[in-house]
Amino acid sequence: MDQDKKNIYWHKHSVMVEDRWESNRYKSCVLWFTGLSASGKSTLANAICKKFHTMGIKSYVLDGDNIRHGLNKDLGFKPEDRKENIRRIGEVAKLFVDAGLIVITAFISPYSEDRNNIRNLLKGDEFIEIFLKCSLSECERRDTKGIYKKAKAGEIKEFTGISSPYEEPENPDLIIDTEESDIETSVQRTLEHLSKRKLI
Repeated sequence: MDQDKKNIYWHKHSVMVEDRWESNRYKSCVLWFTGLSASGKSTLANAICKKFHTMGIKSYVLDGDNIRHGLNKDLGFKPEDRKENIRRIGEVAKLFVDAGLIVITAFISPYSEDRNNIRNLLKGDEFIEIFLKCSLSECERRDTKGIYKKAKAGEIKEFTGISSPYEEPENPDLIIDTEESDIETSVQRTLEHLSKRKLI
């Protein structure tokens, strides 16, 4: 072990997350949206964030593209980089949860192991995995940026669903078929799930 790390200690906070829950009158957690590119993750994440705002619930969206402009701009798309990308996001999400916010993440997060690692990082109901189910053909149809076309042409390497795998969640907390459900229905289903678990 690095000698310097022996001198690092965990400092307990005087205000705990349970105190924030009591003050907020809702519980902080991570809504972890996973699915193929163009399955609707960012759209739904932002719609829910807006709904939370009208309800007086503090939340924040961590979006895959936005994070890669700053915190993770040093990472590429090789498997090891994808793994580190999700690990960092998990640690950031945990800090937001400790601060009493509902964190809404919009990441492809293609590997089951990485998503499970984040679940294990958090406690109990703090991690909610929501799989946005959408066929590859529909995702391609929705793709206004043309990235699927570039991936098929070999212009984009390690692209999930084309040249890199996507491992569907085996037991997600919630499945939303974005081909069948419109945005309003998807938001409502998410809120109902949170209410059922007594988080909001």
